[in-house]
Amino acid sequence: MLIDYINTAMCCAKYEILSDDGSYYGEIPECNGVYANSDNLEDCRNELQKVLEDWILFRIHKNLFLPCISGLENTLISKRIALLS
Repeated sequence: MLIDYINTAMCCAKYEILSDDGSYYGEIPECNGVYANSDNLEDCRNELQKVLEDWILFRIHKNLFLPCISGLENTLISKRIALLS
């Protein structure tokens, strides 16, 4: 279920090429604070996924809400994580 959440969030990622240095910037708007910047798109995407994973783990650790992304209901994720705690 967590993999589904990560994959869905990554599908919602927005990327742009920054005009000042030509680097790639990526973010997941639904996940406040999840963004990355790198020299190429592949590295930006990989870094963005690492940031997302850390963001999710932090929110789980602090018992914070995970936002619903593209209709993916996170109550099952929350319930399964609660069982692990």
